[in-house]
Amino acid sequence: MSDTSFQSDFLKTLQARGYIHQVTHPAELDAAAKAGVVAGYIGFDATAPSLHVGSLIQIMMLRRLQQAGGRPVVIMGGGTTKVGDPTGKDASRPQLTDETIQSNIASIKTVFEKFLVFGDGPTDAVMIDNDEWLSKYGYVEFLRDYGTHFTVNRMLAFDSVKLRLEREQPMTFLEFNYMLMQSVDFLELNRRHNVTLQMGGSDQWGNIVSGVDLVRRVDHKAAFGLTTPLLTTASGGKMGKTAQGAVWLNAEQLSPYDYWQFWRNAEDADVGKFMKLFTDLPLEEVARFEALQGADINEAKKALADAATTLLHGAEAAAAARAAAEGAFERGTLSTDLPTIDLPSGEVIGAMLAAVATRAGLTASNGEARRLAQGGGLRLNDEAIADGARLIEASDVNADGVIKLAAGKKKLMLVRPI
Repeated sequence: MSDTSFQSDFLKTLQARGYIHQVTHPAELDAAAKAGVVAGYIGFDATAPSLHVGSLIQIMMLRRLQQAGGRPVVIMGGGTTKVGDPTGKDASRPQLTDETIQSNIASIKTVFEKFLVFGDGPTDAVMIDNDEWLSKYGYVEFLRDYGTHFTVNRMLAFDSVKLRLEREQPMTFLEFNYMLMQSVDFLELNRRHNVTLQMGGSDQWGNIVSGVDLVRRVDHKAAFGLTTPLLTTASGGKMGKTAQGAVWLNAEQLSPYDYWQFWRNAEDADVGKFMKLFTDLPLEEVARFEALQGADINEAKKALADAATTLLHGAEAAAAARAAAEGAFERGTLSTDLPTIDLPSGEVIGAMLAAVATRAGLTASNGEARRLAQGGGLRLNDEAIADGARLIEASDVNADGVIKLAAGKKKLMLVRPI
């Protein structure tokens, strides 16, 4: 069916806002979504205490499903995390203890509660740990019941396996089983919770199609798959990757101010796309922001940062982050909401500016800091310092006990010598 012929609110919204890359059985899925409540799931492995912004498009897709009258099912991979998804990886993931996995799941759940309404109602979200069934199988039982539905020939043809082998990187038999486990997840969810839709990123297409096929072949029931496009920035970079590392969703890993700044610093060409994917701003309003030119684009970026930060951290935190950023970069004032790092006094007072900037995470190396200074982009207490070798003095510490360092027009850090 053509992209414009969707009838259900769910698929029409996904299409209009840019979420759809591939769909299995689009006409059937559209009819099911229009006729009643579709339960759809996305799986998230618990490899860290927080998801990062690279997972946000999947969280937002579950939000769109709920907004359209569907039922979002969040699968935490308590079982699959023990194996590790080999997709896009050249090395096996480190194996985590059961205690660490459960601790990560508890931490991650707090983020989903910001985007989804959980409960017992027909469209309320639920969170399920796939360890409930995966760890209950006996090995022989698992192979007998499901191994016959997967051929090694086909598994070797999927990108997650083929690309790893082409790069001559080893893949353990443990990882090779991941596709089977994810497919069985779909079958179990269909049987236990009437889940008919699995969603994920485009790199999961092979795994998703395998799950759809398994449900249809074994139980002869409806099952659908849908993936989002690979998300990159306008300059071709990977979404959510910065020089400072991952953009975490939990406030314990990344402050609301830094989260707001991430969106504020989006490339001009990405603002409209990000508004459609990562905020609830109406499309008409997005179009108005997309039409802005020149310096006015900065207002669109602030609107993006406000809306995205409000969804995750709340309106109050978003307003505080914006006020802190505008005060620091536009009026030269300081706020307790600004990112602050405590460093031993001996590593600050008497040290080179370039070294302190690097230690504070503003630059990747002393050499980069010196080059930035030569170009006029490194500032100490709002004064451009051309010499990165300039020594920090005790008099540079202000009345609040901090030194204000800035790299370019977007990155700022308060350094507190202790």
